[in-house]
Amino acid sequence: MDPLLWSSETNCFRRFTPESLAAIEQRIAERKNRQNKDKEESQDAEEEKLTPQLDLKTCKKLPSLYGDLPKALIGEPLEDFDPYYNDHKTFMVLNERRTIFRFTAMPALFIFGPFNPVRKAAIKILTHS
Repeated sequence: MDPLLWSSETNCFRRFTPESLAAIEQRIAERKNRQNKDKEESQDAEEEKLTPQLDLKTCKKLPSLYGDLPKALIGEPLEDFDPYYNDHKTFMVLNERRTIFRFTAMPALFIFGPFNPVRKAAIKILTHS
């Protein structure tokens, strides 16, 4: 189906949760296992490389194709829409102007995890218009 014809109701914004992080870690482990098996089977096999979508780059405005952003999710960590980041420990945050910000899910300063209240407050301040 043509992406320009998608309904805005089909796209949902999902919060970034510990379950989301666990799913990302599982996809990373599966990818590593697959790479190890492929390396053993064939040294010459070329892997298909994904690239980030240009319309979902950091510091760009989220296209209207993705629908309206609920007020409750402004400044909140969200699961990333871009398939390139499916196996990267990252999450995205959108501000009132629908600007995309990406952050790593690794602990900041080796102590503040992605769900720490101090880190959440810092992200809200950083992304505020």
